[in-house]
Amino acid sequence: MKFDIITLFPEMFEACPEQGRGGPLSESILKRAQEKKLIEIDYHNLRDFATDKHKTVDDTPYGGGKGMLLKVDVMDAALRQVESKKLKVKSRTILLTPQGNRLDQDKVRELAENYDNLILICGHYEGFDQRIREHLIDEEISIGDFVLTGGELPAMILVDAVSRMVPGVLSEGSSNEESFMQKDDSGKYLKEYPQYTKPDDYNGWTVPEILKSGDHKKIADWRNNMRES
Repeated sequence: MKFDIITLFPEMFEACPEQGRGGPLSESILKRAQEKKLIEIDYHNLRDFATDKHKTVDDTPYGGGKGMLLKVDVMDAALRQVESKKLKVKSRTILLTPQGNRLDQDKVRELAENYDNLILICGHYEGFDQRIREHLIDEEISIGDFVLTGGELPAMILVDAVSRMVPGVLSEGSSNEESFMQKDDSGKYLKEYPQYTKPDDYNGWTVPEILKSGDHKKIADWRNNMRES
């Protein structure tokens, strides 16, 4: 799976080895997935596609109003270059906005199973020229009914969620019993059952006896009963 992220602030994603830290998408499971070539993440600075000497990517809205809008011509130039490298690849261009369709596990699964490349556009300022929405993208996605300063954090969340669904990224079977990976008979997603580790008694907070019984059938039944839909 390939991710192309168009952003005004690529440094938000970048690792800082001189400070001994990695970027948010270059640690742990995602780091190993990239090393194994299971996923690939490229960043594209929107300012690189502006044509004036000031690298202008936004302008005031027609009709007046507060704030600045990202320009359709600059965004089109960025997408043309990114998409030109995607011949014979199943790609989808996604605008990350509060107005978009809510991201959930069904959407995550759909993106992971049906596309080889996701192009993610991170917004900033007041918003986008409407023509970007109408002519340059495939869909809008939101991570919730709230407003952030930009689309970078939603992009990170989407990349993380979709990457986990790519075959080989997680250990085989490790995600089968996690929240939102299975459904009950009514079609609602099940949440993960409670889990415990040592010590078995801490401040009087004890581990359920059935988990220490060694009876795998009873433990499996208990876990299944404890999963909430």
